[in-house]
Formats: sequence, C-alpha cells, structure tokens
Amino acid sequence: MKKLKMLLSATLLAGTCTLSAPVLAQALPSTINWTIPFGVGGGTDVWARFMAPHLTKQLPGSPTLVIKNVPGGGSITGTNLFYMRARNNGSEMLGISASTLYPYMLGDSRVRYDFDKWTPIMASPTGGVVYIQPEFGVTTGKDLGKLDGVTLPFAAQGPTQLELPVMLALDLLGLDLRPVFGMTSRGEGRLAFERGEAKVDFQTTSAYINSVTDLVNNNKAVPLFSLGIINDEGKVIRDPAFPDIPTFEEVYKEYKGEEPTGMQYDAYHKFLTAGFALQKVLLVPKDIPAPMKQELLLAVDRMVEDEAFQRDAVEQIGPYQNLLGAVVEVHLKQAVSMTPELQAWVKDWLKSKFNVSVE
Repeated sequence: MKKLKMLLSATLLAGTCTLSAPVLAQALPSTINWTIPFGVGGGTDVWARFMAPHLTKQLPGSPTLVIKNVPGGGSITGTNLFYMRARNNGSEMLGISASTLYPYMLGDSRVRYDFDKWTPIMASPTGGVVYIQPEFGVTTGKDLGKLDGVTLPFAAQGPTQLELPVMLALDLLGLDLRPVFGMTSRGEGRLAFERGEAKVDFQTTSAYINSVTDLVNNNKAVPLFSLGIINDEGKVIRDPAFPDIPTFEEVYKEYKGEEPTGMQYDAYHKFLTAGFALQKVLLVPKDIPAPMKQELLLAVDRMVEDEAFQRDAVEQIGPYQNLLGAVVEVHLKQAVSMTPELQAWVKDWLKSKFNVSVE
C-alpha cells in the first residue's frame, strides 16, 4: 500500500505540473451527470448522494453534480448504457458497486462494458458481518457443529451480487445454506431475518451498525464473523469497526483446526477484495481531457483530507480510508482479473450448489 500511495502522489504531482501549463487549462462543465445504475435509496445511491456535496465543494467552480439513477439487471443495464453513451467531455461520471464487478469477473454475457475504457477516480471500501439466529446456540466457531444437518435459509439479492463471497464462506464452513434469491436489497434480507424466515444474514458495516446492533443487544441476533479488511500485505485482519468480532479466517481455524486454503478460498478472497476493498467506485471515461481528469483527482484528494468530510464519512461509510487515483487503478485491475480456471470453478460451484447458471 505504501508503494501505491507513492503512485498516487506521483500522479497528483504530475497533474499539478500539467495543470500549470496555461495552454492545457480546461474547466470542467458546470453540470456533471453522475450515473448510478441502481434505484434511489440503495447503497450506491446513498453513497453518491453523500459524496456529491463534499466533492462539489472541492471542484473548481463548484459544478452541479446530478445523480441519474438507471436501475436494472443488478446494475448491468445502467452500466452498459453509460459505456455506450457517456460523453468524453468531462460531463459524465459513473458510480458502481460489487454487483457491477462480479458479473464482469464471471464473464456474464449481459455485460457490454470494459473497465479498460474507464479511469477510476476514487473507491470507498467497506466491511460486513455475518450473523445467525440465537435459537441455534452458536456463539463461537467451536459451536458450529451444532448446525450439522440444519438447513439455513438466506435471503439474498442474487448469485452474482454482494452476497457471493458470503455464500462461499458459509459453504467453506460446511453449512447447509439455502439462499432465496430475488431480494431487492440487503435491507429486505434483514427484514426476512427479523421475521424468522431467514436463519442467517449479512449486512455491510453501516447497515449492521444502524440496523443490526440493536438486534444483537436484545439477543435477537448473534454475530458469527466479520469479513475483515485487507491490510497492506494483502492479508485479512480484523475490521476496525468490529474489533471484537473474529474474521472468517479466525472462525474457520477455530472450527476446522487449520487455515482455509484451496480453490474455493482463493475465490472467496478474490471476490472479497473486489466487492469490499472496492465496494463503491467512481469512474470516468478514460479519454476525457487530461486536465479535467487531474482536476477530479486533485478534488477527491482535497475532499478526503477535509475535516468535515472525515467526520461525516465515519458515520456514513465507517472507519475506512478511501482509495484514490492510481491506488484504485492498481487494485481494480488486480481485482477484476480472473484466471479461466478460477472463473470456471466459481461457475461450476454456483451450478452444483444452487442450480444457478452464469452464461
């Protein structure tokens, strides 16, 4: 990560030098359309609407950022449209999430977009917690044997959406998971858990803190493990938002007596990195004028250093450091690259476990 931060510093320095040349000076448009390929009120929409006023304040001329929601196809529809129609004059941005990355990684035939054609400006990481109904008496990894022969309904959005690494993790533990796909949001999944219809659930950091903590405090939910965060060496460590909740790796070792390894764990780690270290990403067309791109890079750098933003961000997205510029570019390229073998393994796993085909 230190090397990546040096890359970002070099990028911003180069941008500053470029912008100092009057012949290249070029103002951003007064209105910038920010496409969000999800409905109003979803996680990515909330993230963009939180970011927009902070970013506007840091951009020269304070252009108006207009959020344009284009839902459909689990974000594929709006992202495809942006890829085909976005202008390269600095007036168009795109905000995506794991639901946009996963189908691309799996070679979903509905995907028309190509990340090589876009430049990432910023990414916001997040964490998450998996929790279970208290009726099973499971409080630690050592208790997981109590779930032998127990089917666990899980209210999920879709097989290639944010729940994918969670399903891989629960299966690695040997649990009999029965996902019910079709939830419109993770919030709907939580409500199914509260009604007792789902026996296990998962929420990202902000949703867990805001909506699940009270369930835990009132003995209506038991945290099983957190997804952790990935450190500078690429290792999973405890999430600073949940320092008392063990990671999946810790629970697995406690239950199985060994570290998780193999193709399935490789898949879990790959989708964890893509979906959580890069949970929300801001992108622009790669061929927009370089000075405009540098203005955006410099603006997000100023934004994340702003005390008001830092204070608000802790409440909105948790105690995580936003990734910027070249740092995001390196992470994104690594995250979405899938070997044919790993891609085929995940597709076969989805088919054999849940009768889901990704074509």
